[in-house]
Amino acid sequence: MTEFSLGLTGDINDIMNAHNLAMVALNARMQHEANYTDAELAKRGLRRLDIDPKNVEMGWVLDFAAQGLRNIMIGIGGKKDGFLMQSKFGIAVGSELMAILAVAKDLADMRERFKHIVVGYDRTGKRVTTSDLEVDGAMTAWMRNTINPTLCSTVEGQPCFVHAGPFANIAIGQSSIIADRIGLKCFDYHVTESGFAADIGFEKFWNVKARLGGLKPNVSVLVATVRALKMHGGGPTVVPGRCENMVHLINVIKKSGIKPVVCINAFYTDTPAEHALVKRIAEQAGARAAVSEHWLKGGDGALDLADAVMDACKEEVDFKFLYPLEMPLRQRVEKIAKEVYGADGVDWAPLAEEKAKKFEADPLYADYSTMMVKSHLSLSHEPTWKGVPKGWRLPIRDVLVYGGAKFLCPMAGAISLMPGTSSDPAYRRIDVDVKTGKVSGLF
Repeated sequence: MTEFSLGLTGDINDIMNAHNLAMVALNARMQHEANYTDAELAKRGLRRLDIDPKNVEMGWVLDFAAQGLRNIMIGIGGKKDGFLMQSKFGIAVGSELMAILAVAKDLADMRERFKHIVVGYDRTGKRVTTSDLEVDGAMTAWMRNTINPTLCSTVEGQPCFVHAGPFANIAIGQSSIIADRIGLKCFDYHVTESGFAADIGFEKFWNVKARLGGLKPNVSVLVATVRALKMHGGGPTVVPGRCENMVHLINVIKKSGIKPVVCINAFYTDTPAEHALVKRIAEQAGARAAVSEHWLKGGDGALDLADAVMDACKEEVDFKFLYPLEMPLRQRVEKIAKEVYGADGVDWAPLAEEKAKKFEADPLYADYSTMMVKSHLSLSHEPTWKGVPKGWRLPIRDVLVYGGAKFLCPMAGAISLMPGTSSDPAYRRIDVDVKTGKVSGLF
């Protein structure tokens, strides 16, 4: 557990190095183009890309929550110190390379996708990619081993694949398609994760991952805790007995044609009456429900949940996507906002609408997936709006482009690609016993 907690599988480290290699290539190229004539560049086997320093899409990544690096200046010094420009850092798991790892079918697919990562634009507005920088091959070499899922096990010995990463409010937040395909070949039942509830995680699994992977799920498990339902019932003032948020998410899952199962994730602070209430409301909404005490009892505590899931798997699934790929970007966003989030509509900022119109008119983006970016703390874009907010519209302020993953990412609200460190960070409690080498404070 110590090695897993400190280093995970090593994939994030490879993603970070490959991503930052692209930024090294970008900044070095901009420096050389600023210092050399076209003829001098040609002698070095380079052509002028004429990258617009005010229109650089990519930033650096780091596997830390480091809010001080969200906006930075690089290249300070002389002409040998890189190109002077504004830049930024994001969290490593939010890198487009992580998204590519989740959706790639094999190494050849990953290699092809790495060609098309957009690092920025030239002064005419044309895309500049990692292929233009001739860094895509080296990036793939750095990530060649990440294509393989890591086989771990639970403390009880059940096999578990760890592949790809979190951050579903920015990227796809799914376990990989490769791990799913292997799991389906090896086991009778394969459970795969989608981060952040049914409004984010399931919506992206439903309309993006299942479409790209060609897999049809049998059942969707919605995990609920009494504490979370209380917060959504009256947060920030805790109010018991309100489950509107859970019922809304059950209905979202049902729109896909899948029968949902609610896992009531039990804790010692709950009461049997609370569990019974949540179970009854979930069943009234058309879902199976089971109390799971795996937190206390391990696998033995999850047997009722396992039975409910296996029972649901016996039913035929009439799986259907929320929208066809032919639907234009703005119509897709409107559909997701209304049908999944419960918004009355969408308001586009001028910049976002200008970009959306350009993407809709360009055949290059016709098969791009729509990867919504919003808060995971609410159905809406506003983290403090709990339960099921009414009478609101979803504001889209920008649209990011992930050219290799083939994602268009509409940005709703103030989402940062680099989280911040809290006033009581975990590192304050982590230490090493110098006699035994044992790490403490991780769990």
